[in-house]
Amino acid sequence: MAMAHDSRSVEDEHSRPDGLDDTTVEALGELSKALETIHRVRGHLYSAHQLVGGADLTLDRVVTLLREAGHHAVADRVEHELLGRNVLPGRWTFQIMEEFDDGYYAAFQEIERYAREMLAGGRRHIYEAEMKQRRRTPGVPGHEATPQE
Repeated sequence: MAMAHDSRSVEDEHSRPDGLDDTTVEALGELSKALETIHRVRGHLYSAHQLVGGADLTLDRVVTLLREAGHHAVADRVEHELLGRNVLPGRWTFQIMEEFDDGYYAAFQEIERYAREMLAGGRRHIYEAEMKQRRRTPGVPGHEATPQE
């Protein structure tokens, strides 16, 4: 497939704008990689949120079973000291998620977008598209530049 804009990329929307140097393309690629890591962190935090919530709900059954077994002092301690306890001072996990989403995560996404808009006309994944072009074998099945090829 011939590239209209830049033969080093698989398609126009991922081609570097005229004058964009290799170091900037690499920096934007690294920034994108860092953002992808933060997306994964967010997923792990949501997993922790759901796991903690599930564990907390399981404590209801623990309290019931302990009372049925006659262990009222232990049941009281689980019920009053652990059930519904904050995981961080003043916070349940939903509050941690909201703070993360509205603070660090939002800022990271906004700055990555800003850098792409300021330096590359908003184009995403230029570094990866150029790597794909270098690593593919044109004309070989499974190495198409785009789904349309």
